[in-house]
Amino acid sequence: MISRRLLLAAPMLGLAVPAQAANPIKIALIQDKTGPLEAYAKQMIVGFNLGIEYATKGTGAVAGRKLEIKEKDSQFKPDLGRSLLAESFGDDDADIAVGGSGSAVALAMLPVAQEYKKVLIVCPAVADSITGDKWNRYIFRTSRNSTHDAISNALAIGKPGTVIATLGQDYAFGRDGVAAFKVALAATGAKVVHEEYAPPATTDFTAPAQRIFDALAKEPGRNVIWVIWAGADPMTKLKALGPERLGIELSTGGNILPVMETYKPLAGMEGGMNYYYGAIHNSVNDWLVAEHTKRQGGPPDFFTADGMAAAIAVVTALEKTGGVTDTEKLIAAMEGMEWQAPKGRMLFRKEDHQALQSMFGFKLKDDPAVKWAVPELTREFKIEDMNLPIANKR
Repeated sequence: MISRRLLLAAPMLGLAVPAQAANPIKIALIQDKTGPLEAYAKQMIVGFNLGIEYATKGTGAVAGRKLEIKEKDSQFKPDLGRSLLAESFGDDDADIAVGGSGSAVALAMLPVAQEYKKVLIVCPAVADSITGDKWNRYIFRTSRNSTHDAISNALAIGKPGTVIATLGQDYAFGRDGVAAFKVALAATGAKVVHEEYAPPATTDFTAPAQRIFDALAKEPGRNVIWVIWAGADPMTKLKALGPERLGIELSTGGNILPVMETYKPLAGMEGGMNYYYGAIHNSVNDWLVAEHTKRQGGPPDFFTADGMAAAIAVVTALEKTGGVTDTEKLIAAMEGMEWQAPKGRMLFRKEDHQALQSMFGFKLKDDPAVKWAVPELTREFKIEDMNLPIANKR
């Protein structure tokens, strides 16, 4: 015969598990929703929410725990990004954070993750130093880094006899990108003979362009200006200065679709890219393209795919821990973790928590039926092709 004490305890025990399971998993999503990277942040947020839906099969939950996403706007301000992450971990009790858009903001956030001993997934900021000399063990990055961009662009345009001058923004993104590009280019037989850096908000490129023209005029061979720039893009302004009259070509990485609209006069240009919705065919990307087109009235963009990849990584990690958000269990689950993203296979390298991933070579085509210059796929640079160095000093 069951005692009255056990009968009274049974409902309490029965309620305990659902109550615990009902506690949401809190995710802070910190992006530069205002400022020069607004378009990047908005795409990333759309992609992140679609990724959560896709990875949880529409439930928005893992192991019976709802995923509660709280958005914060870091406004492209490093100090604000740092304080918002501290607020998320300290006041909001977030279990995981995802951000930021700009590299300067992301770099400011890294020590906060270490202070609170909680996981920060960096997306979509790309400066190498994030998973390099500024890295700590609580940092994972789902986005490609500057060296990914550099290697893909070097493989796309680097050949013996090619002479290159670079133009980059004068902060971590631009300088890290050029440094990595030079290293990657060395193996192709091409060489960099001049570097120019300009403030991120530069709108008049006449002076740096003239210095580049003068430097390349001294060099025989195929002359190319390679540009690495985030935000307002200088390519059409450089084109307007007439580099072709001097036998100089332009090259840069792929960009978001609104910028690619301005690339129509650059038909024939070659480079390396992170993502283009029409160049990749797998089940994840097919779903993203179909759902984004249906809901947003157009195809997904560059940073939409980044956001979705980050969300799928979050869900995959939580599935591996059974919904447990203990930081050490998350780190153990995520080191070496593989998942399928819009770009295909991705994995977190154990040594620096950088997500290894494919990149893509392209050649621009001006298709009258499409609003933007179409980056036609020339080659996929797979994880094994990228030979991505480990940059941190762990």
